[in-house]
This record gives sequence, structure tokens and C-alpha cells, in this order.
Amino acid sequence: MTIIASLLREAQLPESPTARLDIELLLAAALGKTRSYLRTWPERIVGTEAAQVFASYLERRRQGEPVAYILGQQGFWSLDLEVAPHTLIPRPETELLVELALQCLPAGQGRALDLGTGTGAIALALGRERSGWHMVAVDRVPEAVALAERNRARLGLANVSVRASHWFSALEGERFDLIVSNPPYICSEDPHLSAGDVRFEPSSALVSGRDGLDDIRHIIANAPSHLVSAGWLLLEHGYDQAPRVRELMAQQGFEQVESREDLGGHERVTLGRLPC
Repeated sequence: MTIIASLLREAQLPESPTARLDIELLLAAALGKTRSYLRTWPERIVGTEAAQVFASYLERRRQGEPVAYILGQQGFWSLDLEVAPHTLIPRPETELLVELALQCLPAGQGRALDLGTGTGAIALALGRERSGWHMVAVDRVPEAVALAERNRARLGLANVSVRASHWFSALEGERFDLIVSNPPYICSEDPHLSAGDVRFEPSSALVSGRDGLDDIRHIIANAPSHLVSAGWLLLEHGYDQAPRVRELMAQQGFEQVESREDLGGHERVTLGRLPC
């Protein structure tokens, strides 16, 4: 007979920096319960089937597979999102991008664009917070487009539309009050690509040329023709890329260019505004 407390005590994930959290999330999912249930009812008996599911989850995590992919879901902002291996896992640091975008999106009406939407996390978070705005979310990967649309439909956000587009390729003639993106920004030779959870994420959503800036350069160069006068561009980037991103924005005529730090003290998001 196995009880919750003993499973939590005996389970080991020595390679995970968040081992306790991972174990609790996996056991709660195997039981179909919340993490608080584990603490409230530590002496409850775990059935054979649930114990086997938990064991299979643990083995996948020991092999390095991210918890979000194992469970097929990830929390972001105020949303619970479906995730899958053909999209990036939404990360807490990207919530800074949402916070800054909301500061640029006043109450009222307007149009905003999320480039490379993946799960739809950024567009859906903005759409939830700004019901009067229409959010357009695009991605070039068909599976990502379908996933983002499933998340949109499940959340009931009619003010968000999901489309297939490789950056601006399917948006000719369209202009927006704000463009936001968390594009690939890792250099192709970065050793972190072969370590940790990132091994399981799609390289097309991570890697962007030898310096990690190929996609950022493309977005900055083309954004002015898709922004209205005084429109905003906000980009997430690597911890050491802010000076170069600011330079690229300034070269394209953006004003009020600045970078903001994430909770770790790294300049993580750079924003700029077109002249009036």
C-alpha cells in the first residue's frame, strides 16, 4: 500500500533544479488533483494505476523532458495554456513583455500584433486584459497555429485571431498600434542548446543565426511599414543583447528606445516608438 507522503518522500529527481516542485506537479497530475491536495491529504492511498502513471512521468523527467511537455500544459499570466513539443514553453520572464505592452495599450480600441506566437501566450494574455483591442497572433509553424487557436477557443477570447504567417509575410498592407514578439534569439553555437530542458524545445523557436539576432534584425527592419504613426515595437531578447537591439531600433528611426530588466536584473525587453 502506497500513500501520498511516502511517494513524495521517496521520489528523486537529482538533475532537476526544481525537483520538489516537479515531483509535486507530476504526482498531482497523476492523481488528477491539485498540489494543495497533496499537503492536505498526505495519508491518502494512491491507487496502482495512478502510481504507475506517476512512475512513468518521473522517468520522463529524469530523461530531461520538461514538466510542461509531460503534462501538456503550462501556466502563464492568468492563463492555463496547452503546450506541445513544436512550440516553446511560455516562461515567467516573458510576463515582463506583457506588462510593458499593457502600459503601451491604453483602454479603448486598437490593433496589436504578436509575431511568432507559439502557444498564443502573449496575444492571449493581452487579449484577456484589453477586451477592446483586437490582437492578431501569427506563426509560421502550422502545428503552432493550430495549438494557439485551440488555446484561444478554449479561453473564449473573440478579440484574438490566429493566422499563419512567417513574420510579416501574410500581413501586407496591415498596420498596428503595437507589435510585440518573443522571437528566437539564441546563437547557433550556444552550448546551452544541448543542455537541460531546452534540448526538448524546437530549435526553430530558439536559434537565430550566429549572433542570435537574425530574426530580431528582420522584425526591426520591417516593423515600421506595419506600424501606425507613434506605434510601439516591443521585443524580448537575450540577457546580453540589449545594447545591440537598441542600436538596431535607433537605426530604423524608433524613438524613446529603452530596455527594461527582468526579475533577475537582466535587460530582457527593449521597446521603441515610431515618431508621430
